[in-house]
Amino acid sequence: MKELFKINQFNLMASDMIALNRSLPDVRLDGCKAKVYPDDLPNTSIVIVFHNEAWSTLLRTIHSAINRSPRHLLLEILLVDDASDRDFLKDKLEHSVRTLEVPVRILRMEKRSGLIRARLRGAAATRGQVITFLDAHCECTMGWLEPLLARVKEDRRAVVCPIIDVVSDDTFEYMAGSDMTYGGFNWKLNFRWYPVPQREMDRRKGDRTLPVRTPTMAGGLFSIDRSYFEEIGTYDPGMDIWGGENLEMSFRVWQCGGSLEIITCSHVGHVFRKATPYSFPGGTGQVINKNNRRLAEVWMDDFKDFFYIISPGVARVNYGDVSSRKALREALQCRPFSWYLENIYPDSQIPRRYFSLGEIRNVETNQCLDNMGRKENEKVGFFNCHGMGGNQVFSYTADKEIRTDDLCLDVSRLNGPVVMLKCHLMKGNQAFEYDAEKGTFLHIITQSCLTISRLEGGTYGPTVEYCDGSPLQSWVLHNYTRLEVFKKLYYSSTDYFL
Repeated sequence: MKELFKINQFNLMASDMIALNRSLPDVRLDGCKAKVYPDDLPNTSIVIVFHNEAWSTLLRTIHSAINRSPRHLLLEILLVDDASDRDFLKDKLEHSVRTLEVPVRILRMEKRSGLIRARLRGAAATRGQVITFLDAHCECTMGWLEPLLARVKEDRRAVVCPIIDVVSDDTFEYMAGSDMTYGGFNWKLNFRWYPVPQREMDRRKGDRTLPVRTPTMAGGLFSIDRSYFEEIGTYDPGMDIWGGENLEMSFRVWQCGGSLEIITCSHVGHVFRKATPYSFPGGTGQVINKNNRRLAEVWMDDFKDFFYIISPGVARVNYGDVSSRKALREALQCRPFSWYLENIYPDSQIPRRYFSLGEIRNVETNQCLDNMGRKENEKVGFFNCHGMGGNQVFSYTADKEIRTDDLCLDVSRLNGPVVMLKCHLMKGNQAFEYDAEKGTFLHIITQSCLTISRLEGGTYGPTVEYCDGSPLQSWVLHNYTRLEVFKKLYYSSTDYFL
């Protein structure tokens, strides 16, 4: 079992012992089970890209899609082979799918091209009114397709995703996902799941069967009107292999007049692996950095600085020519990124209004605040200033937070340690008033100043003490005038919409 696990980074022995058409629980909300959908829904083509996928997971994906989709709605399945070299994915696969009740076509990439270009090849060959993308290790559940197609029928500019349930990479147990999470991202442009905020719950008036408007999508599983997919610019063909394409499409859809939604009545399971079994030409990090830089340059305006300053090496990555993508943005009359942050993702980790972004340097020690690579509930540290961004990037926001990504400096008492807690926007222990002339951070609730001092246990670190004018309580913020630049961006974007 352990040897087989290495091949695909999941328990292949368990998968092979499970039927290709196994039964699954009906995990839908009761309100979803009672819904009735129109008879004239658009049909769909399903596109599945695979590279050296395991036989049982690939066939289980195909069988589950066929068995749990109304026949008149599933026009075809297109399998795009991204240059697999396993024999069973050649003639054996061709023969196996030939007898299925839904037409299954196999397209072969001549050389390894990656997920993005393979999906473009598959999408170009589709004939359905809607394109549905699935990964090669999924399982569709009862009633998964109708709610996706119904929403696209209501609004052709709605790009819709199912709730992505977890299929255990160890036991292959099917575990229902939550309708209370949606997609976001951090300063490094890593996709993350976050709790659905109260504002979105209020918009839906407590009806959990209604779609959730999500700022970003995971990217592997979604449906889109075929003509709208072309109109909105498909994928960025300048991106390589995999990585960043989900955020690029998310920003593009929202900024250019579409919407991105999680359809809570649709559930599709997915095997989430802890590591990829495949290598990337040029290295994983280099490929993803290139792709992320392309999306930042085209869609994020000046807010791309958050990405570049925390990942300074990315700014040296060759990202190719993006002139055609910028021309697409202009042709579609897309909105600025500030609008996206203000209206679609106001709870983003990227502050919409901020005074500074970069290092916070102590005048006396000439050292900088440093998150030391630590996580929530751990102490913030200080270290020699290195000017390389990363752990020494903090933003001082108009909400008076000292923020590092989604964590804010928080201190509960005088002389207490300064820890990093989730930013809550409720001020309290996380509110600091910066005096640019004195260079001091006044911790408002304790009326004390941020300083470097001896902590309990004898170590030195950031704390708050009564303000005494000491250089240990004086801090220099990088690029402090940033808020004025934001105001110009914000008001110009407001004028744009008025």
